[in-house]
Amino acid sequence: MTGEAHVPLSHRVPDLGALELLLAVARHGSLGRAARDVGVTQPAASSRIRSMERQLGVALLDRSPRGSRLTDAGVLVTDWARRIVEAAEAFDAGAQALRDRRDSRLRVAASMTIAEYLLPGWLIALRAERPDTAVSLLAGNSAAVAGRLLVGEADLGFVEGLSVPEGLDGTVIAHDRLVVVVAPAHAWARRLTPLTPQELAATPLILREHGSGTRQVLDAALAVHGGLAQPLLELSSTTAVKGAAESGAGPCVLSELALGEELSSRRLVKVPVAGVRLRRQLRAVWPAGHRPTGPARDLLSLTARDGLAHP
Repeated sequence: MTGEAHVPLSHRVPDLGALELLLAVARHGSLGRAARDVGVTQPAASSRIRSMERQLGVALLDRSPRGSRLTDAGVLVTDWARRIVEAAEAFDAGAQALRDRRDSRLRVAASMTIAEYLLPGWLIALRAERPDTAVSLLAGNSAAVAGRLLVGEADLGFVEGLSVPEGLDGTVIAHDRLVVVVAPAHAWARRLTPLTPQELAATPLILREHGSGTRQVLDAALAVHGGLAQPLLELSSTTAVKGAAESGAGPCVLSELALGEELSSRRLVKVPVAGVRLRRQLRAVWPAGHRPTGPARDLLSLTARDGLAHP
């Protein structure tokens, strides 16, 4: 069984504004009062009614010094107009309900560094602007963030990798630098010269797992210098990596954003590295072709206000 052919809406169907004006004339019995009701001048209202009459091919009003009276055709058209306007109002109310439901929650997925060190401030600012929006945060590595967005489990994501993951669009919201750190008792803490890329690549390190933005950047930076040695430890959180390094297990490479407290208290010591670029871009990402709206759009705007996107 074949479906019926689609018939486009006739050009003779007036727009909603014209129909609302006609209903106002029917209510007030006066073109002037109807014009005031809908917020237009009387000449504009008169012109609009005449235009609708030409469009429909029938007279809608009998005009006289005592007012404007609907013709028989005008009565019938007004009845149809009322049903159309009521349906449009129901449509608008339904669309508003959908927007309200969308705006009542925001699901954010973020890589670990952004989730721990940048998002809290942004979410506090968002709450000041949207106190009725409930926000849930899912933290994981950059690959996991991309996966959640692609299956519809998050509205907005934040990642730390080298590029925008496949199937997503994104924008740079901040820049970050990876640094090598060790416990104060480690031999590298007393070095007088920077590490070379070859030394860093050849040393077993405490690393984040594959799929993390930190690991992606480090792998790419050291690929031309022989690649990373077999990891000393592979851990799935920044906090665990820092804890292992503080215990003296070995060197680690982490975001400078994540190390402020440890460096200031000298629980960890920064080791200079020469000849290798360890900078990276932090991005907001969303499903391709679906620019953020509602609270997701507002959160994206707040990240731009921080001014962190300058290299």
